[in-house]
Amino acid sequence: MIAATLPMVASASAAMAGSYSGTWKLIVTHAQHANGGYCLTLADNGSLGWRHSGQAALAGARVGGTLPYGTFQLIGHTIIVTIEQPGGTGQNAGLVFTGAAANGSVGSGLYDQVYGGEAADTGAVKFGPKGGC
Repeated sequence: MIAATLPMVASASAAMAGSYSGTWKLIVTHAQHANGGYCLTLADNGSLGWRHSGQAALAGARVGGTLPYGTFQLIGHTIIVTIEQPGGTGQNAGLVFTGAAANGSVGSGLYDQVYGGEAADTGAVKFGPKGGC
């Protein structure tokens, strides 16, 4: 009985090792307005149809506290994080972060602020290690 249980425990811990749930320090550079550090929180529960997907939230002084409404998806080896941002005068706005991802780690990528359907600010983003906030 114990021998049959051990492979299941090992496979469950291996699956958790690849999880993207947790906090990630983001550093945006080369942007016109958004340079600086942020804290991204991901809940990896597969709720958006991809094995690694779920809810996201972003915190930081430049966003005025916390932006609690967002999602993320890992498609192939690319993570895509979209955060809803308040737009002025009836415009939709959002922040998009992408990065190379594999085995529960995320590397460098791109940042884009979308305002009224167009890119308003762009730059580079570096994802720090999980738990970095």
